[in-house]
Amino acid sequence: MKIWSLAWANGEPIPERFAAGRLGEGGVGFSDNLSPPLAWADLPAGTRSLVLICHDFDVPSRADDVNLADREVPADLPRVDFFHWLLVDLPPEVAGFTEGQWSRGFTARGKPGPATSGAARQGLNDYTGWFAVDADNAGQYFGYDGPFPPFNDSLVHHYVFTLYALDVARLPVHGAFDGGQVREALAGHVLGAATWSGTYTLNRRLCPPAEAPAALPPKGGDASGLAEPDPRRLPG
Repeated sequence: MKIWSLAWANGEPIPERFAAGRLGEGGVGFSDNLSPPLAWADLPAGTRSLVLICHDFDVPSRADDVNLADREVPADLPRVDFFHWLLVDLPPEVAGFTEGQWSRGFTARGKPGPATSGAARQGLNDYTGWFAVDADNAGQYFGYDGPFPPFNDSLVHHYVFTLYALDVARLPVHGAFDGGQVREALAGHVLGAATWSGTYTLNRRLCPPAEAPAALPPKGGDASGLAEPDPRRLPG
């Protein structure tokens, strides 16, 4: 069983267009937030459905130092998982996604869910919790929303796309489910799994010179209705 993306090499930097946030000369802002192209093959015999999870395991466990210009988030601070995408009940006949198929822009208050146009269901990503106290953006964030790590984090963040092949056609989660519930429901049903990973940073000190971000373009497109993000509420 294997999964891959033609958009970046495994373990290498994720292109900016797949992120929720980017840097410009004026600071942080929303990016294109396109869901990435993915493909997979060699599913185990007996696969009845697929689950896709994207998570960042480098999110600071405390927000005390997050996005403060006079300091960096220390590398030795304990880190926690942040779920960026939960997609369950994918039919095994599906062999991949095209660029932007599941997300095109960052939607204030979240994209709809959990139902999709097919059999699959989407769970709540962790922007739901981080925007909960933001009057302009609070809501239920279903589906894919990409990287937006703290601009002062001393660690480059890692994003892991994990595809699971299951022996059940429908994962036993209900309603507006989250990442913890998906992981718990996977127990005893996984026939195989494969991963593809990438990295992303908004720390100018850590950005490769050739990839140093330019000025942000004028607001527009899918993010035009959004209030400017409060950097303290953008963790992963």
